[in-house]
Amino acid sequence: MSEKIILYHGSKNIIEKPIFHGGKETNDYGYGFYCTENIELANEWACPDDNDGYTNEYELDLSNLQVLDLTKNSYNILNWVALLLQYRMPKGLTPNDERVRSYILDHFFVDMSNIDVIKGYRADDSYFSFARDFVRNSITVSQLSRAMELGKLGVQIVLHSEKSFGHIRFIKSYVVNGAEYYTKRVARDRSAREEYLTATRNTEVSRDDLFVMDIIRQEVKNDDPRIQRTIR
Repeated sequence: MSEKIILYHGSKNIIEKPIFHGGKETNDYGYGFYCTENIELANEWACPDDNDGYTNEYELDLSNLQVLDLTKNSYNILNWVALLLQYRMPKGLTPNDERVRSYILDHFFVDMSNIDVIKGYRADDSYFSFARDFVRNSITVSQLSRAMELGKLGVQIVLHSEKSFGHIRFIKSYVVNGAEYYTKRVARDRSAREEYLTATRNTEVSRDDLFVMDIIRQEVKNDDPRIQRTIR
């Protein structure tokens, strides 16, 4: 990532000064300010319904910030799943789900204590449901990895530490047409789900592929080459 990047945040409000811990702890990566480099995606995020919203534009200076880039080859899809299990799936799990959660967190969770900025998948409704299917042993690691390409939701960039909030500068905001972008948001989610159903129904599972219960029974760890090999 370059030293300075332009980011967008879709919201029902104009946000000139993002506040540390101003969001929800149950977001994808816990507390943070969630942005994207794609203005079209930000426009959709600004419209959770058909009312108009705002896309806020910022410049983020990455100088002297520690960036965790989950899209790099040194990480795998289960590192992302572990973050979701930590922050978005902590309640209402079955005993078997709890077993899965404990194993994934113990072996795939990435320490973020010294991280300022996180770059990784955004768990919109469809993506979250794909991860939940994996946790419930319905799809394999490689099927989950392929599913993350559906709908082209791209990645999000999250200001995670208090320090990072001192490196962001508001530029301007745009009014977003709710009728237009809510429709696009729904269509993107529907497309991802339909493609997912088609792909999982028509894709034969390889002998070498792993369901989550295989990972637990075989005590697969984060550096296991079978995990790395199944990630696209």
